[in-house]
Amino acid sequence: MNLASQSGEAGAGQLLFANFNQDNTSLAVGSKSGYKFFSLSSVDKLEQIYECTDTEDVCIVERLFSSSLVAIVSLKAPRKLKVCHFKKGTEICNYSYSNTILAVKLNRQRLIVCLEESLYIHNIRDMKVLHTIRETPPNPAGLCALSINNDNCYLAYPGSATIGEVQVFDTINLRAANMIPAHDSPLAALAFDASGTKLATASEKGTVIRVFSIPEGQKLFEFRRGVKRCVSICSLAFSMDGMFLSASSNTETVHIFKLETVKEKPPEEPTTWTGYFGKVLMASTSYLPSQVTEMFNQGRAFATVRLPFCGHKNICSLATIQKIPRLLVGAADGYLYMYNLDPQEGGECALMKQHRLDGSLETTNEILDSASHDCPLVTQTYGAAAAKGTYVPSSPTRLGYTDDLGAVGGACLEDEASALRLDEDSEHPPMILRTD
Repeated sequence: MNLASQSGEAGAGQLLFANFNQDNTSLAVGSKSGYKFFSLSSVDKLEQIYECTDTEDVCIVERLFSSSLVAIVSLKAPRKLKVCHFKKGTEICNYSYSNTILAVKLNRQRLIVCLEESLYIHNIRDMKVLHTIRETPPNPAGLCALSINNDNCYLAYPGSATIGEVQVFDTINLRAANMIPAHDSPLAALAFDASGTKLATASEKGTVIRVFSIPEGQKLFEFRRGVKRCVSICSLAFSMDGMFLSASSNTETVHIFKLETVKEKPPEEPTTWTGYFGKVLMASTSYLPSQVTEMFNQGRAFATVRLPFCGHKNICSLATIQKIPRLLVGAADGYLYMYNLDPQEGGECALMKQHRLDGSLETTNEILDSASHDCPLVTQTYGAAAAKGTYVPSSPTRLGYTDDLGAVGGACLEDEASALRLDEDSEHPPMILRTD
């Protein structure tokens, strides 16, 4: 969630950026005074892991899983990317690009830098530019998604500025994998599941969410968020087990869809007049326009969340905290909201806690009485289940480089003893020989 161009957001104050890491175990917050990391291991407390005040106006800050590797962009140098080891307080390398950096995505294989009309693919082990995708359709929002899976390491980005085409790029073999005609309207949101085999999409119209197989591009699911009004989808997020998909927007409602295929039962002959009428109605859909037929087949929300605000930009995440599935929403009003999700029954989710994104404490009464929270809060009991993901370690780093195709940076020292293990927080990245 980048708020750098939306300084008028009510309640945001110093907030410029907020995002969850790849496995939803921590939250990164960028502000006018620097950046912070918070652990998401508890509902009752938002524990601060680290705070940096050396860099002001941080508009992008992305952490690599639970490691100490962090990518930073500031408003004072919007074309410059800094890669740092935040626990040691050292800069590993920096790169300058030909235009403003709109988004940065990381996994254990690649680092992606998104500009308005180009994408740079770096090898995260040595930060060398492996490939540049040039002359992409205008993408002023910096919309793109990177799979976190080592084997299915795909990048998705808009293939058109006028319709909802998705370009899927294989970042390991450095070649185009597919083009998916996902929507009639331009794209508004993209998200991979943890396995890299599913891609969720939403258009600017915001009424339909689709899920496609990757890399084949076959439509697997289609969910309808609503029919009454068009909305702006802010974010899409899968649960780590790939069973649920959340969609947040500029409205007060977050929708959670369940990705399950209903087994077809053998047809039964109706024994009542209403049963006969229902059979005739379903049979008649084959004669209706395709748009109407699709509405009969679209899935509805399995669960919903009613946020205590309307109109603020936000980002959502489905995480397992203390062995219970939760929906997390970081919002431009300066709060992180935590809801319980009932994975069996769904329904309206219960608000369990909300925390200030600046790390300060507020009493429950102060939060509930806040003037910016103009929608009622909802509570409900439920039963829950947990899900957990595992990841494969990465290999050591190598020498750095200087690239003459638009990204320029320093060189890393080759030191096997100080190589960064990207799956382990206790390991440290190599130091950098600065050549500014």
